[in-house]
Amino acid sequence: MKKINAPLDAETIDDLTAGDEVLISGTIYTMRDAAHARIAEMLAKKEKLPLDFKNQVIYYCGPTPAREGNAIGSCGPTTSSRMDKFTPMLLELGIKGMIGKGERSTVVKDAIAKNKAVYFSALGGLGAEYARSVEKSEIIAFPELGPEAIYKLEVEDFYAVVIDDIKGNDLYSMFHFS
Repeated sequence: MKKINAPLDAETIDDLTAGDEVLISGTIYTMRDAAHARIAEMLAKKEKLPLDFKNQVIYYCGPTPAREGNAIGSCGPTTSSRMDKFTPMLLELGIKGMIGKGERSTVVKDAIAKNKAVYFSALGGLGAEYARSVEKSEIIAFPELGPEAIYKLEVEDFYAVVIDDIKGNDLYSMFHFS
């Protein structure tokens, strides 16, 4: 198990290989379909973006409201392929990590390797458990989108597995059976 910090740096990314289990601590941002579409619109209009994406980790998640005394409600991963049409654009903006669930397209895997980034998988069905890793949560953009707003999360020991690394390795491809 590797302990890493977000935002990610080049040395950390270079050291990650498909199959590595990691505990992520630091700042990550949630983004789902609607927020991705808004960012694409803003880029097309050359508008100022709500955050600097350089070296950031994006978590494909739409958290539920926090119960009293908690930083966040349930915050499990969303299917990553729904963001595939936007992912190359975000990689070009400098994101270095994405957390979600499920396989990515060949185009996205190629863009991950080209941009020296990494794709992590979080475990589906464990949203309440993942919420325990969140120490602080705040909406930083698009509050009108509710759970699809962009949240800034401060996390401690957020568990994930490296699926796609900068060398082009893909953990899921190792498990396809004929």
